[in-house]
Amino acid sequence: MPVTVAAAQFACTEDRAENLARAERLIREAARQGANIVLVQELFETPYFCKEHDPSHFSLALPIADNPAVQRFQALARELDVVLPVSVFERAGKAFYNSIAIVDAGGQLLGTYRKSHIPESPGYHEKFYFSPGDTGFKVWRTRFGTLGVAICWDQWFPETARTLALLGAEVLLFPTAIGSEPQDLSIDSRDHWQRTMQGHAAANLMPVVASNRIGTERGAQWSVTYYGSSFIADHTGAIVAQADRTSEVVITATFDLDQIRAYREAWGVFRDRRPELYAPLLTLDGMTLEQSAGP
Repeated sequence: MPVTVAAAQFACTEDRAENLARAERLIREAARQGANIVLVQELFETPYFCKEHDPSHFSLALPIADNPAVQRFQALARELDVVLPVSVFERAGKAFYNSIAIVDAGGQLLGTYRKSHIPESPGYHEKFYFSPGDTGFKVWRTRFGTLGVAICWDQWFPETARTLALLGAEVLLFPTAIGSEPQDLSIDSRDHWQRTMQGHAAANLMPVVASNRIGTERGAQWSVTYYGSSFIADHTGAIVAQADRTSEVVITATFDLDQIRAYREAWGVFRDRRPELYAPLLTLDGMTLEQSAGP
């Protein structure tokens, strides 16, 4: 089944309506290019507010049902017949999550994933704003294939990608907000970031799509320049489409998911797994319960 995936990247302003309009314009452009699945960057409704601790930003969060981006993307999905993962700041009762609502082609809201791994570092103070996600990893059976979707810091963990693959994902998608490290401007993690996800694609034999923002955003203490470089990797980990660091752009690639499935099954990676040997993955220190107990 040939499926065309797309990633969009753009700079976010303080004007929420303007950001939604930019996202819609790029989604429409992706659809004109034949895209069936369009990924927009993490928390695209606003600047990346996690650069600092500021309680006023909690007012940005909305329940999924009330979020105008989700509603607008549902209408777009109906009109354009595309799948749209929507990255939002979710308010759920007294809790706050970094979430993604999955909108199927036709506009149906399939459900929500809440970010599992929450970072905390200069310029990326997410632990102040978000509780760790409680949904667990999920895959989504859409009109254009089964998608595994996780969010930014999740993408650094091979366990994320492998779990999504084991759950049945055929394509992995990662909306992202990553750029300079404001405490040390000599650090440029762009290539490391890409290689990590290329490894997910190669190890799980399925395409990966990553969407990142661009531009410099200034906070009270830290400024971050986001390095764009949104990309699409094929099932061997090779980058087949890539944006530059500064341009507002849409990139696309087309994959035959049936052919990739046959390739994946023939390769034997999932056949030869040894789950009974992987118990250290279930602990933080790598020690099994028996080892921790001692002699």
